[in-house]
Amino acid sequence: MQNVFRTGFLVRATHTLLTWVITLILFLHNTDLRKYEERGELLLPAFFFLLVMLSVLLYFAVSLMDPGFVLADTVKGGQGSDEEMESMIPQSLTPRLRRCGYCLLQQPMRAKHCQTCKRCVRRFDHHCPWIENCVGERNHRWFVVYLLVQLLALLWALRIALSGISPSVSWETWFRVNGFLLVALAVIGVSSVVVALLVGSHLYLVSVSCTTWEFISRHRISYLKNCRDEENPFDRGVLCNLWDFFCICRTVMWEQVYQRSTLNPV
Repeated sequence: MQNVFRTGFLVRATHTLLTWVITLILFLHNTDLRKYEERGELLLPAFFFLLVMLSVLLYFAVSLMDPGFVLADTVKGGQGSDEEMESMIPQSLTPRLRRCGYCLLQQPMRAKHCQTCKRCVRRFDHHCPWIENCVGERNHRWFVVYLLVQLLALLWALRIALSGISPSVSWETWFRVNGFLLVALAVIGVSSVVVALLVGSHLYLVSVSCTTWEFISRHRISYLKNCRDEENPFDRGVLCNLWDFFCICRTVMWEQVYQRSTLNPV
């Protein structure tokens, strides 16, 4: 709970407050939700409320979760030290393991130091200012699940908001009657577009086993800059990539994956 009251508290509080204010507007205005309630049909309103609740819970889970911080030079899981692993992997095939210039820890492959968190993160994807946390090996799948749930909630909210727009005899009266709902509609619409773009980009990157950082900075990353433009040493095919990402919960030794790919080029 200590992390809640650090620098990310304001962002998280704003997200939560905005979510529930918009939800309250949708329930109180003359929308389909209000009409269902008045008729005593509570199933769909209850489902919508639970979906919003789930999105908020996932937001906090991803925001407060350890994204995969590199804690020490020792590799977990009984694999031995990084120095021992380095001696077992031919250096002609695998780029030399490097120490972080900031925290001085030896970085596993695909890790990167985050200037905001001031920590190295395993399979670093990006630092997300909206969750005030890095997205990395341990929370990336939950970040994508959160985006999917959030997109579903936003699209449903968009439909509900549109159902509550009431006609009027003049523009002035129309804006006065629908003012709060129009503000909610604008926020929902912009958020829907942003989240949809994030969902599409992350699902694409996951399907090819690439991170946002690797996609943007490919030409500067030691283990990728010498690969051909379409070559990715971590790509096992779309189905395998999706299965590994969503269903396999473990720390991956990417140096060994890279070595196998280099020894057995497709």
